[in-house]
Amino acid sequence: MKIGEISLKWLGHAGFLIENSAVIYIDPYQIKDELPKADYILLTHGHYDHCSYSDLSKIVQEGTKIIMTADCQSSVNKFNVPIKMEIVEPGQELDFNSVKISVVSAYNLQETFHPKNENLVGYIIKINDVLIYHAGDSDFIPEMQKLTGYNHKEKQFIALLPVGGRFTMDVESAFEVAKLLKPALVIPMHWGSIIGTKEDAEEFVKLCSEENINAKILGRE
Repeated sequence: MKIGEISLKWLGHAGFLIENSAVIYIDPYQIKDELPKADYILLTHGHYDHCSYSDLSKIVQEGTKIIMTADCQSSVNKFNVPIKMEIVEPGQELDFNSVKISVVSAYNLQETFHPKNENLVGYIIKINDVLIYHAGDSDFIPEMQKLTGYNHKEKQFIALLPVGGRFTMDVESAFEVAKLLKPALVIPMHWGSIIGTKEDAEEFVKLCSEENINAKILGRE
């Protein structure tokens, strides 16, 4: 889909492709062949469905910059092609001229799948007047309160929220986040592959529509 001059595509599960002046991937997993080579790859954490060597190998090229958490290093270090790596933690701000990235927290409140002390992350990507928030594998956490200002500071604030449950927010929790953030558009993710169904995504969109929140299911590219 087009958001201003930016193209946003869902690649399945928690994977997305953002294209404008740069080619940016987030958590590519089970992606198709012959996708464009990456300028930037953002990895939220090292679990196999978010940091997949076989998928990364399809899109890396010389000079690709991979922004990642520390637990991704063992996979990313395997590449023979010269790439650039940057290890991040919540709270960091990265400026690559046309692309600016804020690193934010992502974790489970009670489950042990994504503990807070492992410093796993989500990302806010700013390109011109568009902000895209990828929540990572997270529950509805207190740190999300800090993101409420984005819905009026920028012309376009897009939220990508997991709805699959168990490892992340479920439909109801994601709906509560959408009500809190009030984005211009919210897109459900983390469904249709390992966990979560299209029915979950549809229920999320239905709940959002009842609160006049613009929500959309993207077809897998």
